[in-house]
Amino acid sequence: MKLLAQVRAVLRTKRYSPRTEEAYVHWVERYVRFHGVRHPGELGEREVARFLSDLAVRRRVAASTQNQALSALLFL
Repeated sequence: MKLLAQVRAVLRTKRYSPRTEEAYVHWVERYVRFHGVRHPGELGEREVARFLSDLAVRRRVAASTQNQALSALLFL
């Protein structure tokens, strides 16, 4: 089963809202693409920090958006 499908399945099993599911899958996909399609299991704290820093500095997202991305990554 593909990673994003697994994330969706677990979110649904835990009865997360559809909007949360949509957001978490989005952030997991962006995180994986940011790191060259590497599996999140191969990535650690340093890579999470780099991704979040990129969101804040280069993409200029709001703090709440950055927190949502972090929550999605912590879910993994």
